[in-house]
Amino acid sequence: MSLTVIGVRHHSPACARLVAATIRALRPAYVLIEGPSDMNGRIGEMLLGHELPVAVFTNYADGERRHGSWAPFCAYSPEWVALQTGHETGAELRFIDLPAWHEAFADRSNRYADAELRYAEAVDRLCTTFGVDNTDALWDHLVEMGPQEEIAERLTAYFDLIRGESAAGESDTAREAYMAGWLRAARAHAGDRPVVAVVGGFHRPALLRLAEGGPADWPPVPDLPAGAVVGSYLVPYSFRRLDAFAGYQSGMPSPEYYQQLWDHGPETAARHLVTAVAGRLRGRGHPVSTADLIAARTTAEALALLRGHPVPARVDVLDGLASALVAEALDVPLPWSVRGALTAGQHPAVVEMTAALSGARLGRLHPDTPLPPLVHAVTAELERHGLDRSGEITVDLLDPRDRERSRVLHRLRVMAIPGYARSTGPESGLDPALVETWTLRDEGSRLVALIEAGGYGATLPAAVEARLAERVAESPGDLAALAAVLFDVALSGVGELTGDVLEQLGHGVAAGTDLAELGRVLSVALALWRHDELFGTAGTAALGVVLEAATRRILWLSDGLHGPGRPADPKRIRAVVAVRDAVLHGRRAGVLPAAAVEVAGRVAVDRAAPPDLRGAFYGLARVVAAAVLTDLPGVPGLPTPAEAVRGAFAGGTAGDWLAGLFGVARETVLAVDGMLPLLDDLISGFAADEFLVALPALRQAFEFFPPRERETIADRLLDWRGMTGSGRALLRVPATPEVVAAGMALDELVERRLSAAGLGTGER
Repeated sequence: MSLTVIGVRHHSPACARLVAATIRALRPAYVLIEGPSDMNGRIGEMLLGHELPVAVFTNYADGERRHGSWAPFCAYSPEWVALQTGHETGAELRFIDLPAWHEAFADRSNRYADAELRYAEAVDRLCTTFGVDNTDALWDHLVEMGPQEEIAERLTAYFDLIRGESAAGESDTAREAYMAGWLRAARAHAGDRPVVAVVGGFHRPALLRLAEGGPADWPPVPDLPAGAVVGSYLVPYSFRRLDAFAGYQSGMPSPEYYQQLWDHGPETAARHLVTAVAGRLRGRGHPVSTADLIAARTTAEALALLRGHPVPARVDVLDGLASALVAEALDVPLPWSVRGALTAGQHPAVVEMTAALSGARLGRLHPDTPLPPLVHAVTAELERHGLDRSGEITVDLLDPRDRERSRVLHRLRVMAIPGYARSTGPESGLDPALVETWTLRDEGSRLVALIEAGGYGATLPAAVEARLAERVAESPGDLAALAAVLFDVALSGVGELTGDVLEQLGHGVAAGTDLAELGRVLSVALALWRHDELFGTAGTAALGVVLEAATRRILWLSDGLHGPGRPADPKRIRAVVAVRDAVLHGRRAGVLPAAAVEVAGRVAVDRAAPPDLRGAFYGLARVVAAAVLTDLPGVPGLPTPAEAVRGAFAGGTAGDWLAGLFGVARETVLAVDGMLPLLDDLISGFAADEFLVALPALRQAFEFFPPRERETIADRLLDWRGMTGSGRALLRVPATPEVVAAGMALDELVERRLSAAGLGTGER
């Protein structure tokens, strides 16, 4: 029996032709293919008659990691051609590589990323020798444009040279040892018939060596780690995702060009490239004349002759088009002269060229293809709730049926399923909006997204809960992200999170360093925990954990925050307001009033703290002590309201201090007898220039009062001064406070100058 190992470059038309010709000529007993061995029992799914491109998507999850990867196939993928041709000739088909979930693929999202690109020193030397820019141009020059009768010899020389210069890494070594076991077993079971193996060219030299001698039993599929869950399914794929210019980890860019090369040969592929680019540019409004195309074709043919190509290759045509259509100097290299994704700063015409070469082909699965349970579950949910059609819908969250529809839509949004976009609706637990507007569209990529999401769970609620738990784990200390998770829990109606997630959530909040963000998280969590029967989150343990952790963290950060010259910060004040509300209403969640009052008493008298924070914590101490502890003397060292206000005015930071006080405790403090007259006396005592300095902070402080309360204060001031009139009219003085203050300062200046000149009041 003979063993033929064909080393290929993934997604190479020339390699695919060689594979097909070899299998048809040898008619082997076994065709062995680099691919996931755990799919061997499901090879029949690959042969159903799909419209390419398609891919095998694998999702793996255990207690420590979650990993998703793809093994994509198009019509000119050598592995796909090996499957089809081997099936046609009656061969036994086997995938022989480690499963995609195996740790050997832990750093890779694409099985068919070319291994030789990780060992590029020899490739770089070849590029220099042949005078080409990169691996893609080198491959076209040596293989795709080379004499077809020499392909096998050229591939052997190419991959032997690369492997001879490089030692394989640990993951490649493990994979090669495993694949070699399949080669030995196939030879032992084939009798006198040949065996053909199709593998990445980088692995060929090692496999030929390892296939000699050793055990001849079929290697077992590795066992899953304890507690791990894995799922593999065929998914539709697209040329856009297959393109190296879009970031795909393959060595072959421009899939539409290579499809034409596979279907019709290099000459037709070159003509198609010019036609596709011209059509796309004209469709986007870029001027492309017949003279431009003639110039581009002439240049491409000249470059092909110069570079030794029988007909223009891909880079010859692209260079010709660029020279004819781009007149400006370019700030970045042309994308086909370097490897990898398209970089910023490319000329618009160049961007359209690469897009035209990418193509718009979308794969389609055969109707009999097995799908994960989530796909069927979502399809049933959409039909049950009338969400399986395109259009705009309005959802009333007060209607139980509509609320359930909203939850389904939010679950799809959380799982990033395309085609479901919300344009209006509540944005946080503090938002009173009760109506949502959604736009539903039939997206071609929806099935792919649902299959990929199937790795999170068999039902939509289970998948959403797993995804939200993953977001918590991904965002330690990111308070905005954690607040978004909390609200998505509410909107999706998934109820309680698991104990591990609760712990992670608590740790994430406890690691926060931004008072403003912590305050927002606490406000949202408290609103949902207290009275969100609408979303079903009232009193849930998940939110209780956040309340306790966020309150404790805000108190701890505030206790050490210094900066006596800092201006008032409304977000910082709102964080203290959130603590106040948590202490007053969240004791069932473990929020301790005594701890809050203890910290408040210290911060309120700490002259090194920002004045707004001192005012806010003074108000917090008064409110909590009065409402919860009912033991006002138990706040050590806390001055009376009159003493506290006089102290703030004496320090020159009255406006900032009052902003903090009013933000947290405006009702409690102003209820104290004599407080309003005291404030009036102290503010009236400002010199004009002092009043101008204090005015912005004072305005900010009184903005914490709603309009009706400001009007009440104005009425009381008029009564205190024995004046008639309306408080509302006082608040609507035509002149702005700044103009009034400037007039006062001008009056004072005039008085001083008159007095200095001996012309003061009463003098003649």
